[in-house]
Amino acid sequence: MNTARFLTFVTKVQQFALQSRYFLISLVLLTIAPLSGWAQEGHSHTSTQQQQELAPEQKSRASALIRIVQESTERYKNVSVAEAEGYVLQFGCVSGPDSGAMGLHYINAALINRGELDPTHPQIVIYEPTSNGGLRLIGADFLVFADAWDKKKQGPPELMGQLLHYWESPNRFGLPAFYTLHVWAWKDNPNGAFVNWHPNVSCKQFGGQTR
Repeated sequence: MNTARFLTFVTKVQQFALQSRYFLISLVLLTIAPLSGWAQEGHSHTSTQQQQELAPEQKSRASALIRIVQESTERYKNVSVAEAEGYVLQFGCVSGPDSGAMGLHYINAALINRGELDPTHPQIVIYEPTSNGGLRLIGADFLVFADAWDKKKQGPPELMGQLLHYWESPNRFGLPAFYTLHVWAWKDNPNGAFVNWHPNVSCKQFGGQTR
């Protein structure tokens, strides 16, 4: 091999080595990039875990709300006491065909018209009819009309960390649109203490109107 051909060969080898080096560097960078993404996802996961650490505080506030409702309504286990304080039966017994029932709503119109949310003064107390013709206190319901609340421009209504549920109009109760929060303080609800319907509540023992 003459000198010229030898130098040409060496040049091609160097170019190949250089290209191979760039290829390897690119390969390493491509490998590192996903790892960086995984690291960011891991950081995001840590943030989610930090948010989940608030759950005990939320549970504490929920338990506190249930306890306050129990303390504030215990005297209403005797329905005549509730009636003496302005609570009147409305809507008959509210039943859901697939979701259990809500029971009997005794409503205090003065508290509803006040338009305030106070855990010690529920607008509604809820009863379940019993087999002996009596009524069993099972919970309370906090209700404010949507128009009146929204005019205050103070955000979605909530009570001790629990957001109220919105019911649009028209509705089965014949009421204007409203926000409501059931608190099943006296009968455990397997679906949660603040859901609208109770699967273990029944209107079967009620002799009057059901809705």
